[in-house]
Amino acid sequence: MTEIFGIPLQAFLGQLMLGLVNGAFYAMLSLGLAVIFGLLDIVNFAHGALYMVGAFAAWIMLDKWGVNYWAALVLAPLIVGALGVVIERFFLKRLYGLDPLYGLLLTFGLSLILEGIFRDQYGVSGQSYPVPELLAGSTNLGFMVLPNYRAWVVFASITVCLGTWYLIERTRLGAYLRAGTENAKLVQAFGVNVPMMVTLTYGAGVALAALAGVLAAPVIQVRPVMGSSLIIVVFAVVVIGGMGSILGSVITGLLLGVVEGFTRVFYPEASNVVVFVIMVIVLMVRPAGLFGKEA
Repeated sequence: MTEIFGIPLQAFLGQLMLGLVNGAFYAMLSLGLAVIFGLLDIVNFAHGALYMVGAFAAWIMLDKWGVNYWAALVLAPLIVGALGVVIERFFLKRLYGLDPLYGLLLTFGLSLILEGIFRDQYGVSGQSYPVPELLAGSTNLGFMVLPNYRAWVVFASITVCLGTWYLIERTRLGAYLRAGTENAKLVQAFGVNVPMMVTLTYGAGVALAALAGVLAAPVIQVRPVMGSSLIIVVFAVVVIGGMGSILGSVITGLLLGVVEGFTRVFYPEASNVVVFVIMVIVLMVRPAGLFGKEA
């Protein structure tokens, strides 16, 4: 039997796929964080809670109204995006120009409130969400058996991440977004509604978190603490990639998911801390992160 580093090839590739799936969630969540911080200078600690709300929105729509997975992929991000618009208009809008710490504390408080509401309604036990019939089962590639849904998660996440990067970095809309955060008065002079653009940017950022939640629902159980157990790792991913670097967050998220997966094979005791060890090393060598810009 073929082995790689003493591990059977099928087990090695299976662990690689598991790492890519985890990395896909890291990439999606860190993408939303990077968009919000990079364009709005807000450290959005509520991101994990909104990821959880997205997953619960999909589960509730299926349980109560029979809304299927494919419709939930569209509806849940729209619902959470609308919630994000309300949060930005009524709360975060008042903090612009202040120390980012105020935004962090506010969003941390909002995350506790959201988690508490869902914990009160649904308890701490998880709710199962079925894999859509179209993506059920697995495909035998000869050298490994590939679960169809996990392959879909990786494909969908990479597609969304690259599409978001292209939109912000390579289109006129992205140019307006970047210019509006650097010189709002100048952009407004050209007739662009900057406050509305900022609001929609925050809404889009949290909608990405909700989309990640829907993708995660069939893989892990939907529960109120699913976001809080992930958000610290995602913040570490963003710091390693470079705060505000969209492409850096995506690449770093995928790579760290794979590194974490292989650490579970070679040194399981370190699998829960390997991301933070890498973060410390990166900050010592390059404080701005791997893809961040030095001040």
